[in-house]
Amino acid sequence: MAKVKNKDEKMYKKNEWDVEWSLKAAKRIQKRKTPTSIALSPDTVMELKELAEKKGIPYQVLMRSFILDGLRKAKKAS
Repeated sequence: MAKVKNKDEKMYKKNEWDVEWSLKAAKRIQKRKTPTSIALSPDTVMELKELAEKKGIPYQVLMRSFILDGLRKAKKAS
């Protein structure tokens, strides 16, 4: 498998998501997860579920991936 390339704004503009990277990221933290909660509007949850279904992954994995990707980008920017 090719090394995962650095994500950038082009990926989001094209509405693409690296499902393989997301699943690997979820597996990396699987043993060390701390349960948490977040309040989201029902519309947001429905959008997440629809997108996750299109990607073939659970919506919780998709949310976690978005958070991890945003955190990684924030760290690089600082």
